[in-house]
Amino acid sequence: MSSPQTGPGSGQQGAEARHAEEQKQAPEQQQKQWAMTSAPETAAMSGWLTFAGSLILLVGIFNIIEGLTSLFRTDYFIVGEGQLLVFNFATWGTILLVLGVLQVATGVGCMYEQTWARTTGVVLAALCAIGHLAFLAAFPLWSLLVIALSVLVIYGLVVPEKNTAP
Repeated sequence: MSSPQTGPGSGQQGAEARHAEEQKQAPEQQQKQWAMTSAPETAAMSGWLTFAGSLILLVGIFNIIEGLTSLFRTDYFIVGEGQLLVFNFATWGTILLVLGVLQVATGVGCMYEQTWARTTGVVLAALCAIGHLAFLAAFPLWSLLVIALSVLVIYGLVVPEKNTAP
């Protein structure tokens, strides 16, 4: 029920009072509204992508070490330089060093879920496996281990992420 208005300015004063009261309530309502909004959903990081990223990072570090060894300690390997399947130790050292640096960068990219890192990781892992196949005579067990790790990297990078449609 409305109260009778007395005097010429009473209607305007009532409107101002209601407006002032609404302004007092507005921050409370905004606060309630803010408190009720949900945080944006973050996608869960893919376990396979994290696994593949850390593995390619590790294989990259291995390749850097092997590349430096090929450049500076050629007597470390089982066969002589002339018995390698392809190239000499200096060339292999350079190839493995560059490949290792690229793999480390790709592994970090995979851990940050970069899409370019998946494709690059698959290509680099395949090149690494082929390279170690050619380096097999010089360091057999190590080359077989790196080939197996490269296959795991490829698998981890091509596995679809969670909640993706087939």
